[in-house]
Amino acid sequence: MNKRAILGLMVAIILPFGGYFIVKHYGEAAVQMPRRYFFDSVATTEKAGKIVTDTIWHKVKNMSFTNQLGKTVTLDDLNGKILVIDFFFTRCPTICPAMAKAMKRLQNSFVNSNDSIVQFISVSVDPEHDSVPQLRKFANRYTSNHDSWWFVTGNKKDIYDFALQEIKANVADVNVDTAFVHTENFFLLDKNRIVRGWYDGLDTIRQATLVRDIPMLMLEKNKKKTFKEFLKELFGRS
Repeated sequence: MNKRAILGLMVAIILPFGGYFIVKHYGEAAVQMPRRYFFDSVATTEKAGKIVTDTIWHKVKNMSFTNQLGKTVTLDDLNGKILVIDFFFTRCPTICPAMAKAMKRLQNSFVNSNDSIVQFISVSVDPEHDSVPQLRKFANRYTSNHDSWWFVTGNKKDIYDFALQEIKANVADVNVDTAFVHTENFFLLDKNRIVRGWYDGLDTIRQATLVRDIPMLMLEKNKKKTFKEFLKELFGRS
């Protein structure tokens, strides 16, 4: 194993622990939690004679896909999970293989907690060519855990509406061609499917930030979680 691989492994192990201790020690108010980016409206109510405003954050709508195993899957199936989403196509000769390798490192960072905590989803933007066999062939290059990392296809218009109107890929990356969505970003969604950030999948520093932010959102689900409970949730061990 070369020095870069060893360093990557150390970062993947250390950052989730660091995120836990930072949040527990300083509290959410003193730590920069992953922010919310898009809101649909602001509700105004009166409580005890005072006007109170409440931001209605944009919740990514449910979507139905077909994954690399030929199964129909939906985002509603993942209720309560943190989501990491990217957009790719199997014939991509440039950024997609590198992003898949980066996603593999992310999956490995949470290897025992994936099934219950984090779901990785790679959405094909070329559904006319990316059949289920093509997706399975591509997926097999990067993962043996097809449950926690979906490579999905579906109706092209629905996928593009999802990318542009729900995930806001063209806001995160102003260079996105809306006729063919191709971006190097990973998108992080919390358990309520609210976008909490995007991260350059080709930038190791941004990837490290994503590895840190995932356990922060995990802890946000239950701020009273003990370290032992956090370890069990993260690694599936008691």
